[in-house]
Amino acid sequence: MTTKVYSGAEIVAKALKDQGVDVVFGIVGIPVVEVAEAIISEGIKFIGFRNEQSLSYAAGAYGFLSGRPGVCLVVSGPGVVHALAGLVNAQANCWPLLLIGGSSDTYQQGMGAFQELDQVTLCRSYTKISTRSPSISQIPNVIDKAIKASIYGRPGPVYIDLPADFIQGSINYESMNLPGRAADPPKSLADPQSVEEAVRLLLGAKKPLVIIGKGAAYSCAEREINEFIEKTRIPFLPTPMGKGVISDSHPLCVSAARSKAIGDADVVILLGARLNWILHFGAPPKFSKNVKFIQVDILPEEHNNNRRIHVALLGHLPLVVSQLLSCLPSFSYPSTSGYAQSLRRKLEENIASTNEKFKDDTIPMSYHRAFWEIKKKLPQKDIVFVSEGANTMDIARSIFDIHEPRCRLDAGTLGTMGVGLGFAIAAKVYYPSKRVVAIVGDSAFGFSAMEIETAVRANLPMIIIIINNNGIYHGLDTESYNATSLNALPSTALLPDVRYDLIADATGGKGYFVRTPRELDNAMNEALKDNEKVIVINVMIQPGGRKKLEFAWMETTKSKL
Repeated sequence: MTTKVYSGAEIVAKALKDQGVDVVFGIVGIPVVEVAEAIISEGIKFIGFRNEQSLSYAAGAYGFLSGRPGVCLVVSGPGVVHALAGLVNAQANCWPLLLIGGSSDTYQQGMGAFQELDQVTLCRSYTKISTRSPSISQIPNVIDKAIKASIYGRPGPVYIDLPADFIQGSINYESMNLPGRAADPPKSLADPQSVEEAVRLLLGAKKPLVIIGKGAAYSCAEREINEFIEKTRIPFLPTPMGKGVISDSHPLCVSAARSKAIGDADVVILLGARLNWILHFGAPPKFSKNVKFIQVDILPEEHNNNRRIHVALLGHLPLVVSQLLSCLPSFSYPSTSGYAQSLRRKLEENIASTNEKFKDDTIPMSYHRAFWEIKKKLPQKDIVFVSEGANTMDIARSIFDIHEPRCRLDAGTLGTMGVGLGFAIAAKVYYPSKRVVAIVGDSAFGFSAMEIETAVRANLPMIIIIINNNGIYHGLDTESYNATSLNALPSTALLPDVRYDLIADATGGKGYFVRTPRELDNAMNEALKDNEKVIVINVMIQPGGRKKLEFAWMETTKSKL
């Protein structure tokens, strides 16, 4: 009888296959080439990137979209260091991710081996588990434990160290105890007394508001939350990646009156949303000092973080919302209330103001005019919207409506620039039949521009629209740039009129360079007719010049000392 002997690389690939992994994002080199080849042999899709930061961002986004860890493979030393960016980003956003890093031979530890680095310690601060298998035979069990840690409780990243001698070693496969696919996370209900208390607080509210966070999107709570909103008729506000859990076109969506909605609310129910900087820490003056919070979260430590939570509901969000629905009587918040009417007036006022900005005929185009030309061409459904860049992302958030859950990706909780191309690639892999559109600033695009080649090579058609203002926040026009000495250039200035679109042409995609609304309209028409290529539309807009940088979302009345 022939004994089946497999290498450590093959054991890793088989363990990933048993876990249901269908794609791995990676960059090969010593010592992980054999692992990547074994992964391909197992029928798992391997997408080779150009930079470890981008592939780790892609893995995090894939984890958010799929609910299972996005898997990435990198080389030892510098490869793990570069991929650390994606670990930190996944940790901040609470996304499941599995990073597998090659490392030097165990018998050379401490000897100054090739790319030797204590990667387990390096990754520990940014992961739920950072570990190395004690032997080749334990690799499947270590992968199983890491995957469970990544998705159980609050999701997050994990790291597994893979020494070169483990990769190249071998073992009798039949003698191994294989764990199989890790079970989905257990789901828990909230304390019934707390649910009743939350209902009493909601029923007594004069100005209630529901805030829908990306935790609601991740937990696939759209059915329950839609039912909750339809039953209660309470106004709701989605956070950036909570958009689409309920369509932005819903009449109770108050995104266009965000400041007034949160400033006037007396009871706020947080559904998968944290009181961090995105929600101004729940603090005055953005929120009322007397506001009362109901928070649904999977992590008990999140409750009472930054502001006192009056009712903490710990559990799986869809189940907890179902509990609230079961306890609610025939309650419907009146649309004739003063709060509802004031929000409606503010919505109409802000929408009218934005619509006026769409009419700006100035050349170069403004942000609003460029976004309007793009918005009116994009389909309402089956589109995944990726957004990054400073002004580009901030302005776009209030202009582009999202109608489906888990169809918007942006810089997220960590405010990470450079995620756009990695996110777009992950989205197209997960949603092959949806149109992926990434609208990115020129500075943000520069972080990951060579992943255009990755997308072309992997046959992942998408549309990348670069909003090019020649700088970071603000740039200079060509005349001003050329008239300024190098040492006097603003730190925000980039070269004017860079032809980023030619990267697409050079790699087998299709690029467009546009300056006017008509040119942008034509480019959008052509791009939307082509569902086989990677399209880059380079849109020149007003540079902004030497304006003072202001960030309204960071305003505070407190001393910085």
